[in-house]
Amino acid sequence: MFDDDDFKPKLGKIRSRGSKGGRKFLHQVLAASNLARGGTGDTRKSRFTGSRIGRGAGVGHVLASRDRYAAFRQRRVIIKSRIIKLAGKGMDGARAHLRYIQRDGVTREGEPGELYGAEQDRADGKAFLERSEGDRHQFRFIVSAEDGAEYDDLKPLTRRLMARMEEDLGTKLDWVAVDHYNTGHPHTHILVRGRDERGKDLIIARDYITTGMRERAAEIVSLDFGPRSDFEIEDRLRREVEQERLTSIDRRLVRDMDDTGLVGATDRDAFQQSLRVGRLQKLRRLGLAEELRPGQWRLEEGLEDTLRRMGERGDIIKTMHREIAGQNIARSPGDYAILDPGDPTANPVIGRVVARGLSDELKDRHYLIVDGVDGRTHYVDIGRGEATEPTPDGNIVRVTPKNIEPRRVDRTVAAVAAANDGRYTIDLHLKHDPRATEEYAETHVRRLEAIRRVTGGVVREPNGTWLITPDHLDRVMEYERSLARAAPVIVEKLSHLTLDQQVGTDGATWLDRELVSDHAEPSRDSGFGREVREAQARRRQWLIAEGLAHEERDRIVYRANMLAILRRRELARVAGQLSDQLGLAYVETRSGEPVEGTLRRSVQLASGKYALVENSREFTLVPWRPVLERHIGKQVSGIMRGDGISWTIGRQRGWPSIS
Repeated sequence: MFDDDDFKPKLGKIRSRGSKGGRKFLHQVLAASNLARGGTGDTRKSRFTGSRIGRGAGVGHVLASRDRYAAFRQRRVIIKSRIIKLAGKGMDGARAHLRYIQRDGVTREGEPGELYGAEQDRADGKAFLERSEGDRHQFRFIVSAEDGAEYDDLKPLTRRLMARMEEDLGTKLDWVAVDHYNTGHPHTHILVRGRDERGKDLIIARDYITTGMRERAAEIVSLDFGPRSDFEIEDRLRREVEQERLTSIDRRLVRDMDDTGLVGATDRDAFQQSLRVGRLQKLRRLGLAEELRPGQWRLEEGLEDTLRRMGERGDIIKTMHREIAGQNIARSPGDYAILDPGDPTANPVIGRVVARGLSDELKDRHYLIVDGVDGRTHYVDIGRGEATEPTPDGNIVRVTPKNIEPRRVDRTVAAVAAANDGRYTIDLHLKHDPRATEEYAETHVRRLEAIRRVTGGVVREPNGTWLITPDHLDRVMEYERSLARAAPVIVEKLSHLTLDQQVGTDGATWLDRELVSDHAEPSRDSGFGREVREAQARRRQWLIAEGLAHEERDRIVYRANMLAILRRRELARVAGQLSDQLGLAYVETRSGEPVEGTLRRSVQLASGKYALVENSREFTLVPWRPVLERHIGKQVSGIMRGDGISWTIGRQRGWPSIS
């Protein structure tokens, strides 16, 4: 007698796939899920991209699939978007960005920008940031309509766009905005909290951010001014023919190019053919196209990238011209130069800061316009705003492209590791090089720690041993490249004083250092270079009057310790003023002597920047280091070494020193 629970399994061959044409249940489930989301049912061909995750996915997909002819008629709107993480130091960046978009000079009247919201013409930025505390992320948009200059006020356009977005996304949005009129194209900066109306993380589908939002804005502008007429479209296309930048005509030429790189000049439409022929002739003059036979052209390889770079250069030249014109500085177009940090032969740029601005407001990319001693005006991309300390107009600076080659410490680490089975420690270092000190070896450990935090290119074991791979130097270069993307150059402030101020000051100025240097920067007898030459001549006369130089056989002879005398003079004068303010005695620290106390603040002198270190009864002034900025108010100690100092921060035992 058999029980209902009894069964007799029928075994097949090991690894049998079952009957012919059969499918595993898991495969059937995957195929069904793929069909449910609009796939083909073939799991091998389905690819999950995540583009439809989030609110507005369906709307974004529909808007992205609109009829191209209808879109061609629509008014054009450019929208740049960015998602910012607020964790960690993100809120500090959010505060800085909010201050930036409300800065002076962005309205038509040159006034500070006014923050507004859905219902208030004057929104409270501080309250918006307080509401954002704890948010995972923040959305930032820049909305620029081609016809933006035709609007007397951009607020209604922005509010209608945000209201339409709320409908598409199915939630209320917490946002603030500022309108900017300081460029040729009025635009609006919009900040949106990363929370929906229920307090959950707001996830917006990629299709909606990349296409849907732009299409909605274009709809609104087209309703206001009507669709673009044939005359407007044709006029814009005619203007594109002679432009030295990537245009819609170029994109169509590239699309029509065959596998051999050839493209025809003919088109069914007579007007389109005239545009095509005119553009090809322009590209030939630029050296980017060649006519092989009548009606048959070959486009230069990398055409799009070349034209894109040419457009960027044109925008830079316009920026330089605008900034120089605002300073009433006369320069010819041949005197404009653009520093390329990636060029290994690029020389440092030394000169006076004319202006600092943003080349990309959304990505926080800044630039400097520097009036150089070589008589030329230079445009310098300095990267992210926080990567370079403030550089007010009139400061004299040296700008040097960042070197991404491995340093001496990197090569030493690689050598020690190669001799010790890929391991590095301070003990192994000292054994490898008996002349090295423990303090010197610690600088190598700090370098490895910095690389580990940024790229994870090295591994540290729990016992403190570092595992160094044979391609360590390649990993170091990748680390340096990652830093160079945020800060492609090093901006060294040579003087915060103008040339006129330096002529009569009692400190060791940049002019003095140039006068006594064996490798003084050559200055051209034009532009800022001529101003430097004239200021140096006046400074020489001041030094002679002060007994720090004298004329001898048609040349100027400077005292051997002139810079030290000037530095001590200025320190004594400023220290006396600070002593009266603080009620403390000033103590001068000499080389080899210890420095200990509380780091109070920095003091900017003509001779350089100094740190004010205070004890209970006295204070001293010692050379400043940028790394000290984040340690103000802490206990510091160190040893003076010539004109520098080796710092130790905090009271903790074993705390790392700053050489």
